[in-house]
Amino acid sequence: MQGKVVVITGASRGIGAAAAQEFAAAGAQVALLARSADAVAALAAPFGPQAMALACDVADAASVNAAVAAIIARFGRIDVMINNAGVIDPIAHLATADPDAWGRAIDINLKGVFHGMQAVLPSMRAQGGGTIITVSSGAAVNPLEGWSAYCASKAGALMLTRVAHVEEGPHGIRVLGLSPGTVATDMQTKIKASGVNAVSRLDPSAHIPPEWAARALVWMCGAAADPWLGSDVSLREDRVRRAVGLIA
Repeated sequence: MQGKVVVITGASRGIGAAAAQEFAAAGAQVALLARSADAVAALAAPFGPQAMALACDVADAASVNAAVAAIIARFGRIDVMINNAGVIDPIAHLATADPDAWGRAIDINLKGVFHGMQAVLPSMRAQGGGTIITVSSGAAVNPLEGWSAYCASKAGALMLTRVAHVEEGPHGIRVLGLSPGTVATDMQTKIKASGVNAVSRLDPSAHIPPEWAARALVWMCGAAADPWLGSDVSLREDRVRRAVGLIA
């Protein structure tokens, strides 16, 4: 990753913040995007000139396009795009879910991925390649009570990964997703508080640390992850954990 330019959305906390640390430690130049400008600025500060922080709402195509243009103006290229920004809300049954909150989840979790992909594709094509990784979920393929917005948006994002691989693979662009399993982040706090479905009743010890997901994202930028192009890498699988170096 030495000298590569990596963009991370939802970088102010959780997997995004851990990924910023891992990519910077690997020698990458990192662009950290989140709705909270102060939070990503504080995270980027210790990295010095190899990092930049930008306020960005992935639900807004213009905001994403402006951020990408600023990153290219600063660093000259984008090698890796990590579509990480996501929300679990609303946790609600279909019959009672608030339509506006439901739509906002689609705007962030699905349209946000589309906006990120579309914004970086022209420059990646022009430079002859790049890697786009979307943080996915087991909810993309498993229906869960109360999670209709999350499941539907993650399923759509997985299909975006598959379509992007078909369309952009011939241009040298690697597209894949990471399904990390349950991760010890603020999202799990909301899930547990909801008391809805089996995930809310998991013991906290079942959740992996966000650093594991971050290390997997770095590993996925290399050729070892090529067998998963156009699909999701599942961090639940021991063979993946071994490949990443998380277990012996």
